[in-house]
Amino acid sequence: MTITIKTPAEIEKMRVAGRLAADVLDMISSHVQAGITTLELNDICHRYIVEEQQAIPAPLNYKGYPKSICTSINHVVCHGIPDDRKLKDGDILNIDVTVIKDGYHGDTSRMFTIGKISGVAQLVTRVAKESMELGINMVKPGVKLGDIGYAIQQYAEKHHLSVVREYCGHGIGTEFHEDPQVLHYGRAGTGIALEPGMTFTIEPMVNAGKRHVRLLNDGWTVVTRDRKLSAQWEHTVLVTTTGHEVLTLGVKQ
Repeated sequence: MTITIKTPAEIEKMRVAGRLAADVLDMISSHVQAGITTLELNDICHRYIVEEQQAIPAPLNYKGYPKSICTSINHVVCHGIPDDRKLKDGDILNIDVTVIKDGYHGDTSRMFTIGKISGVAQLVTRVAKESMELGINMVKPGVKLGDIGYAIQQYAEKHHLSVVREYCGHGIGTEFHEDPQVLHYGRAGTGIALEPGMTFTIEPMVNAGKRHVRLLNDGWTVVTRDRKLSAQWEHTVLVTTTGHEVLTLGVKQ
């Protein structure tokens, strides 16, 4: 495992990329409403990243992924591909954005709700966010990744929800996915100890039903096997000498 410790100059570039990614989610929020398609949302984000931010949408053509953002609706866990489906009242939607600026990545995702959503949808959306925040608040030098994963898992399961295990957070920098893997489950006291200068994502996927998932034939879209709802929030986080800094905070969160 090779974990890159970022220099002050690299951290500043990570801040810029993270801020741009958050700005995309802030920008698109007013467009997320019943009747719009996820493909339209993709196109708006693409133009904003390329034309306004003069940056690169990292997902586009990454290992063959065909679009500039990921849009995951209802029982889609992650990596949903934008298409002609129109959002409707009661849907929950995750939009996942990664921006490359000056060679560095900023990665974040956020849940959006359309109209009046069910009580289960409210619960899974809220607990997914709180699970992420719980994990982020633990980040500081010396803490082990297993402690974070354990805390996230325990919190979600306390609310009778489950945490997806096949997909996890990851180191990030000049590469989209770097070491270490950041699991959202596990045993306390295990895993690597955090050091200042590490940058990685925390992005728990929380299911209303069982944790089991399956990959669709498109090779990207991951859904809950029992078709129950799933929700996810994500931030890119820096380990500082005294704690942590969230690099992808938006103003509309």
